[in-house]
Amino acid sequence: MSSGDAPERAAKQAVDEYVESGMVVGLGTGFAASHAVRRLGELLAGGELRDVRGIPTSARTADLAEEVGIPLVTLAEARPVLTIDGADEIGPGLALIKGRGGALLREKIVAHAGQNGLIVVAGESKLVDALGEGTLPVEVEPFGWEATLDALVSLARNARLRTEAPNRPFVTDGGHYTVDCLFDEIPDPEALGARMKCIPGVIETGLFLGLVRAAVVGRADGVETFTVKEQF
Repeated sequence: MSSGDAPERAAKQAVDEYVESGMVVGLGTGFAASHAVRRLGELLAGGELRDVRGIPTSARTADLAEEVGIPLVTLAEARPVLTIDGADEIGPGLALIKGRGGALLREKIVAHAGQNGLIVVAGESKLVDALGEGTLPVEVEPFGWEATLDALVSLARNARLRTEAPNRPFVTDGGHYTVDCLFDEIPDPEALGARMKCIPGVIETGLFLGLVRAAVVGRADGVETFTVKEQF
C-alpha cells in the first residue's frame, strides 16, 4: 500500500466505522475530508446507508456533497451526531491545528455542535510531537486587520496575512481574512488560544482543543485509530 493513499484509507474506514443510517453528519473541508464525503456518497448510492444528511463546513464541501448525492441540512434544522474532518497537525492529547484550507471557523462551529465529537481522518504525516511545526491559521475581522496582525505578531515568531494572486487577501466563506502565524512550537495550546482570543479582531483560531473523539490515521501498512487515552 502507498503512503500517499493513507488519508483516503483513513477516511473510508472512519465512515464505515462511525456513520450509521439516520445520522446527521458534519462534513469537513480539505483533502482527507473530501474522501470521507465521497465514501459517504458511495454508501448512500449503494444502499448500505440510508437517510444520512450532511452539514457542510464550506461551500466547496457543499458542492461535493451535492455532486455525490448527500442531502444537506443546516444547523438551523439539525445538529450533527458527529463530524468527520481532516487536520493539519495532530498533537498530544489529540489537540489539533486546522484551517490551512481556509474553513476553520465553520469547521469549529460544526464540530462543537456535534453530540459525539469530531472524528479526525489523516495520514500519519500529520502526527506531531508538539503543535506548531507549520502555520497556525487565525480567522480575523477585515476591519482593522492591520492592528490585529500587529497584535498577533507580538505572540508569534512571524505572522502574515494570507493572500491570493494577484496579491489580494484570501477571503473565507464568512467574509473574513486569515492570518497565518508561525511558532517554534506551541507547548501550551490552551494558553495561546486564550491569549489570541483576547485580541480584538480575532474571530477564531485554528487550535481545536478537546473536540476530538477519535483520530483515524492511515499508515503505509494500514489504518490505526487513536483516542485521547490511546496516544500515538
